[in-house]
Amino acid sequence: MAYFEFVWTDEIIDHLAEHAVSPEDFEEVVSFPDRRGKSRSTGSPCCWGETSSGRHLICVSEEVDEMTIVPVTAYDVARRGE
Repeated sequence: MAYFEFVWTDEIIDHLAEHAVSPEDFEEVVSFPDRRGKSRSTGSPCCWGETSSGRHLICVSEEVDEMTIVPVTAYDVARRGE
């Protein structure tokens, strides 16, 4: 497991809540991703993964440095083949 420091603000938490994603969901997927990549729309780092409750999320972030993550957005995605 990678270790990250997440920078949480009320604005970010509120934005994720609009997608019914909690900070814990976001941190879980980023810490244990199924795969990593770049957002097609922004080029920002993103990762895909499953939460312990079975949701499949994409999490988009900004990386301040190797250990510091600023969440941008996250939402449910369909798994390939579904």
